Amino acid sequence: MQTDHGHARRFEDSLNRTQPRRRPTASRARLMLAQLIVAAVAGAAIAGDDPIYPRRAGQPAQLAFRVAKVLVMDDANTVINNAVVIVRDGKIAAVGSAKDVEIPEGCVVHDFPERWLTPGLVDAHNHTAGSLGDLNDMIYQTNPGLDTLATIQPQNELIKTARTGGVTCVNLIPGSGTNMSGFGTIAKTAGETVDQVVVRTPGTLKIAQAGNPEWYFGGNGRIFMNWNTRQTLLKAKAYHEAWTAYESGETTEKPQFDPFFDGFRGLFRKDYPTAVHTQIYQVLMTSVDMLSRKLGLWVVLDHCTFDAWKVGPLVRETDCWVINGPREFQFDRTARRMIGNCSGWWKNGVRRLGVNTDAPVIPERELSYQAAMACWYGWLHYPALEGVTKVPAKALGLYDRLGSIEVGKDADFAIWTGDPIDPRSACLLTVVDGRIAYDGTE
Repeated sequence: MQTDHGHARRFEDSLNRTQPRRRPTASRARLMLAQLIVAAVAGAAIAGDDPIYPRRAGQPAQLAFRVAKVLVMDDANTVINNAVVIVRDGKIAAVGSAKDVEIPEGCVVHDFPERWLTPGLVDAHNHTAGSLGDLNDMIYQTNPGLDTLATIQPQNELIKTARTGGVTCVNLIPGSGTNMSGFGTIAKTAGETVDQVVVRTPGTLKIAQAGNPEWYFGGNGRIFMNWNTRQTLLKAKAYHEAWTAYESGETTEKPQFDPFFDGFRGLFRKDYPTAVHTQIYQVLMTSVDMLSRKLGLWVVLDHCTFDAWKVGPLVRETDCWVINGPREFQFDRTARRMIGNCSGWWKNGVRRLGVNTDAPVIPERELSYQAAMACWYGWLHYPALEGVTKVPAKALGLYDRLGSIEVGKDADFAIWTGDPIDPRSACLLTVVDGRIAYDGTE
């Protein structure tokens, strides 16, 4: 990341012009000397670190984990008993049966002979980048220029506790106070700096269709929200197509740069998806028709609660992803019984299905409990495991790095006392980028 220090220099220059210089006292000189020494030591420590995988005490470059079971979560649904996972420089270097994988000399070995190892859990809908006070910047109904990257605090308490539940990656998005509240950032849950934790920025574009944007100074209903979202995206698409034509040489007329619409270009190139806050039958149906069927966007449907599962037959005909939550059940007044949302989606043929916490609505560490609750109300066990690992990773376009235990992928995983979907199981260890980020065994 680059930082413009010009304003700071001008401010300092103005201070120098308006304030007389003072000769430092002996005590002030000692304080300045101490500050310089601390800065020099810190700078030397930083300079000696690898920028991608900084070395820390007790964090060697090569680790081995011996476990009772590895849930690989690949497309072959592989499960390995009596398994070994080798980690080298932040990546998975080997995975397989203990009899087939040789542990390299000098490798630090962690033995968990009765425990399960799974990919790190991934949450596609999270609001805990930093202070909750900057969750909703309600400047206009559409705010595509805003970005959660500016708010990320890698060591905030809500992110740190996520590690205790085996969560290693989250999509940090703005709130839903407006129709279009800005760009989200996909980030790891462990790291000291913003550069260390960011996986992709922009990660998603947040769109909210009903169920909150009505609060924007009052008076906004579904008619206006649908029109506003559609006309904003159509203008952005026209802007993108004009620039694409110019860049490809189809036209010599250079379009005028517009900072409001320029950020949308990645959306139409499908560099990242829309994260769509949408719920209840009518609203979700409209969102799918507008964003996926007519505009052809890469769409991740968030929430998808109440009776939205009834739109399943329409959704399954598209390439939309459904990330249900935080409500995992609802009382259906027609059927006069409790219905599990994920069960409803699944029965209606939707297979691109996962769950979220909407953290801090549900604490991020309880993502596995969201899957357990979905199973309690009728969803299937293995799809629920996929729904907190492989599915959200694929929905966000990051399955080449996350969501499974495969050679070459980021070494993000968790070790559990048993089945993660069983609420009696606990996360014992969380590894992010090959480093132990949480150790519940101590």
